[in-house]
Amino acid sequence: MGEVQRAKIILKILNKLYPKIDVPLKSKNVFTLLISVLLSAQCTDVNVNNVTKNIYPKFYKPIHFVKLGRKKIEKLIKKIGIFRIKAKSIFNLSKILIKNHNGKVPKTFEELENLPGVGHKTASVVMSQGFGYPAFPIDTHIHRLAQRWGLTNGKNVDQTEKDLKRLFPKKNWNKLHLQIIYYGREYCKARSCYGITCKICTSCYPKRKKPVKTLKA
Repeated sequence: MGEVQRAKIILKILNKLYPKIDVPLKSKNVFTLLISVLLSAQCTDVNVNNVTKNIYPKFYKPIHFVKLGRKKIEKLIKKIGIFRIKAKSIFNLSKILIKNHNGKVPKTFEELENLPGVGHKTASVVMSQGFGYPAFPIDTHIHRLAQRWGLTNGKNVDQTEKDLKRLFPKKNWNKLHLQIIYYGREYCKARSCYGITCKICTSCYPKRKKPVKTLKA
C-alpha cells in the first residue's frame, strides 16, 4: 500500500469520526488566539484555557497587555510553564502590534513569524484558525502520527509539513490538522498504540507486528 492510498484511508476514517471539529483553544478574537497558541507551547490546551478564561474577559487587546506590563502578565499566567519567557514575549509583541500594525494581528506568515515568541507552527495556527488561510500546523504529536501512518520519514517538522501538504487536498488542511490531534489524543496515544493497535494504524499496516520507533521533532 502506497502513501497516497494510506492518506485516503486516513482522511476517510477521520472524517467519519470527526465530521465537525472544535478549535481546542478558547479565544475572544484573533489576538487572544495568538496569545493562547503562544501560551500552549510545552503546555496542555486545557491548562491554557483554565488560565485564560480569567484573563480574556478583561484583557483582549494589545494595549491591555502593554498597560499591564511584564510583571502583571507574569502573575496572570504563572500557572503555565515557562511563564516568565512567555510574559516577556506577550508584552513585547503587544508593543510591536501597536507600533507597526495599528494594534492588529498581521495576516502574513512573514509578519507573524517576526513577532517575539512566534514560530512557524504558531503562525500556522493563527493563519488557519484565525484567518481561515489554508495551513497545516505541525506539532510534535502530528509529527509522531505522520511517521506511524507512513506519511513522512520524520526527518523534521518542516519535512512532515511538506509531505502532508503534498498528500492531502488543500481544502482539508485546516480541519485535518485538528482531526489528527484529536485522534491522537483519543486513539493513537504515544504510550499505548505504538503504531499497532488503533484503527488507522491497523488499516494502513495490517501486517505490522512490532512497535514503531518515531523520530522526535
